Amino acid sequence: MPTAVLVEYIDEHRDRFGVEPICQVLRDTDVQIAPSTYYAAKSRPPSARAVRDAELTEDIRVVHKANLGVYGARKIHAALNREGVEVARCTVERLMRAAGIQGIRRDKTRKTTFGDGAETDRPADLVKRAFTATAPNQLWVADLTYIRTHAGWTYAAFVLDVFSRRVVGWQVSTSLRTDLALDALDMGLWERRRAGQDITGLIHHSDAGVQGGFNWSSQHLGLGGVRQWRRRTGPRRRAMCPRVRVVSGVLIGRCVRRCVRPGGLSPRGRCSGSSGV
Repeated sequence: MPTAVLVEYIDEHRDRFGVEPICQVLRDTDVQIAPSTYYAAKSRPPSARAVRDAELTEDIRVVHKANLGVYGARKIHAALNREGVEVARCTVERLMRAAGIQGIRRDKTRKTTFGDGAETDRPADLVKRAFTATAPNQLWVADLTYIRTHAGWTYAAFVLDVFSRRVVGWQVSTSLRTDLALDALDMGLWERRRAGQDITGLIHHSDAGVQGGFNWSSQHLGLGGVRQWRRRTGPRRRAMCPRVRVVSGVLIGRCVRRCVRPGGLSPRGRCSGSSGV
C-alpha cells in the first residue's frame, strides 16, 4: 500500500489512538509502516507533482462552481485549456475522482415523442440514415424536449447543425404550442441569412412525432428554401431513429442538464435565459 495512503489514514485517527498504536495494528495486519517512516513523510516537503495537483484541483473547483456544478471532466478540461492552463484530460479526470467532484448526470426520461400512425403526406427520404455533413448548413436536425421547473413543465425546441454540432436555433415555451418548432427553425434561418451564409441545399430533418407541430414544420420549410425530410414512424415507435438521437438528442440533453439546477428544479426564467448557450 502506498505510503501516502497510510500517512493519510494515520492522520485521520492519530488524535484518538496515537501514531505508535496505529502502526502496531497495521503491522499486525501485514501492512508495514514504522512510526519513523510516518514522521519522515510528514516532515518531507511535498513533491512537485503534489503541488501541481493541489493547484489544478483548486482550478477545477473554481470552474466547476462557476458553472453551477454541472460541468464534467470533458468541459472542465476544455475550459482550463481556454484559460491557458495546460493539463491533460486524464489528469482532470483523476483529480476530480480524488476530490469527489463530478458533473451532472443524465436522468432517465419519460418517453414523450411517438408517431401517431396516421398516414400523411411526407417528403421523400433525403438523408438515407447517413447523418453526416462535410460543411455547415448541409444538414440540420431538430428535436423537442421537456424540462421540469418549479412552475411546471417547460418545452424547448432545438435545431442542430450536424457538421458543427452547434445549436443554430432554439425556442422555449410554457406550452406545447404548434409554432414552437417553427420559431426554432426561423431563428436558425434568420441567423444564417444575417451572417450572409448560403443555405442553398440545406436539409432539415425533424421529428415525425405529434408534439410541437413538426408536421407544420415540414410544410413551413418550403417557404424558407430548405429541403425537408421527416422519417416515417408507426404506432408506439420512437419518432427519431437511433443515429439522430445520438446526434441531436444527446447534445440537446446536455443543454437541458446545464439549464436545470443540480439538486432541485429551476425557475422558468433560467431555462429561457440559458437554453441557447
